[in-house]
Amino acid sequence: MREGQTAELAKEIAGQPSSERAARASARPTPGIVTARPRGLGERWGNLAFVLSSLVMRDFRVRYRNMSLGVLWSLANPLIMMLVLTFVFSRVFPNTKVKSYPIFLLSGLIPYNFFALAWGAGTVSLHMNASLVKRVRMQRELIPISAVLALSIHFLIQLVLLLAFVVISGLPFTKMWLWIPAVVLLELLSVCGLTLLSSALDVYLRDTRYVVDSIITMLFWLTPIFYPIDLIPTRYRSFYELNPLASIVISLRNILLDVQPPMVQLFCKGLVASTVIFGAGVFVFNRWKGQFGDYL
Repeated sequence: MREGQTAELAKEIAGQPSSERAARASARPTPGIVTARPRGLGERWGNLAFVLSSLVMRDFRVRYRNMSLGVLWSLANPLIMMLVLTFVFSRVFPNTKVKSYPIFLLSGLIPYNFFALAWGAGTVSLHMNASLVKRVRMQRELIPISAVLALSIHFLIQLVLLLAFVVISGLPFTKMWLWIPAVVLLELLSVCGLTLLSSALDVYLRDTRYVVDSIITMLFWLTPIFYPIDLIPTRYRSFYELNPLASIVISLRNILLDVQPPMVQLFCKGLVASTVIFGAGVFVFNRWKGQFGDYL
């Protein structure tokens, strides 16, 4: 992306009208002056980083515009769900097999909330940014990925909340916490792949967003969020292990509650599944992105 295109995109992101006459004038070479050579790889990556960061910060600010509590809502949601589910499964349906049930719940709710919100927002991101897709030459993959990364800020804030609860509850702070970035990257890989795939499909099939919403609802019950993996019958374990979100939740509980590294076999299955999903998302998006402007 060249400098003129980067400036135009910055104006689009900020909501300012761009001047086509100025753009055409800047595109004309000045007589007697040699035009600049093509930019190097480092400068191109710098432009991509600038565009991506601009999109991420725009999405982050827009999400909490005109809200009195602002970013604190990202903490309120998992806390409210934790209180409700803790009451249900401690008083109504008591579960004696799980210790530190609030931590157990939060370690499942926080990854699930990010997964659900990021996948849903990324699916409709191309439609929400149709003017950028039609008017600005850019790497269109940045639009759905920026939707995921904007919500990853909330995810990191909620992770800090989870770790604070772990310390307050008396669980040890150990070197096993060094595994947490690997778990976060695994979730980002799977969500970005799903988002690229579903956002491309949603351009052509508007029903895609509703299919994604239904899958997200099913994942709440098919992921061990409020129940331990031990309750799952053995004949269904292999099915659960193919769910990247399940491997993320279980790995996080291994680290925080069991004070041990993630189970190697389960983590590797999650990594393979996430890599396949990401590869499929990139392939489909690149295959269809050339016609996005005609359908939006």
